[in-house]
Amino acid sequence: MWLGEEQFEFFEGILFQTLGSPIEVLEARFLSGGDINTAAQVFSSEGLFFVKWNSADREGMFGSEARGLDLLRSAEAIHIPEVIGYGHYQDKAYLILEYIDPVAARTDYWESFGQSLALLHSHTQPKFGLSFDNYIGSLPQSNTPTDNGIAFFIEQRLHPQAGMAFYKGLIPKELFDKFPQLYQRLPDLLPNERPALLHGDLWSGNVMVNEQGNVALIDPAVYYGFREAELAFTTLFGGFDDRFYDAYDETFPLEDGFKERIPIYNLYPLLVHLNLFGTGYLSGIERVLDRF
Repeated sequence: MWLGEEQFEFFEGILFQTLGSPIEVLEARFLSGGDINTAAQVFSSEGLFFVKWNSADREGMFGSEARGLDLLRSAEAIHIPEVIGYGHYQDKAYLILEYIDPVAARTDYWESFGQSLALLHSHTQPKFGLSFDNYIGSLPQSNTPTDNGIAFFIEQRLHPQAGMAFYKGLIPKELFDKFPQLYQRLPDLLPNERPALLHGDLWSGNVMVNEQGNVALIDPAVYYGFREAELAFTTLFGGFDDRFYDAYDETFPLEDGFKERIPIYNLYPLLVHLNLFGTGYLSGIERVLDRF
């Protein structure tokens, strides 16, 4: 769908505000995908841009996304779109990124993807978390730096989302009361590996093929956490090609028993989806708690 004159004025305004000189917008069109923001492909006298926007109170969300993209890009492990700028203009918040124009994937796309993600995960720091909080979808995500990865997973991932779901009436009390029992078992169930730099919201909807036929990642929820949690997340909505997982494991081998641990890690994205989209995700949470 092509955009009208009012949107052109908005795009020219934010590009001028970001780049500091008048830029003519030649064409623009809406892009599908995403449940939170509005997005467009913008053709201008200075090239092609990806722009997404929302109400002005979402500027903090775009700011944390920009910082996350910059952090991932600085790892030089995988293609992350360049941040052109973000801010607010009139009554809207916006984020301007490099536009990724996809082509057909290379024949070694999945192997290269697995190797690149393993390289990203090799980046570490002393503590779990991050120096700033951010969002997963539209939900706040706390990243307070924590020494212990299992404590981080409990206190800043599972417990806040479970509590939100309980207070919203999405989880009955008898189910909510099972979470502390799981927390007690986690030190015996999960390997306490060093913190790994994670994309944080890695599923097929946030994966693209770039102009060279290689992988590019968008829409992160960045933090340093358990790399197994990232790989588990990739399996939640259909999973990736087996060549991806094989190449990852060859590059950065996983501890034995990873597949049995996947449901535990996926409690977090299931809780997030429960809080965002409703009780259709409740049965998956019940199965995990009943099992462990």
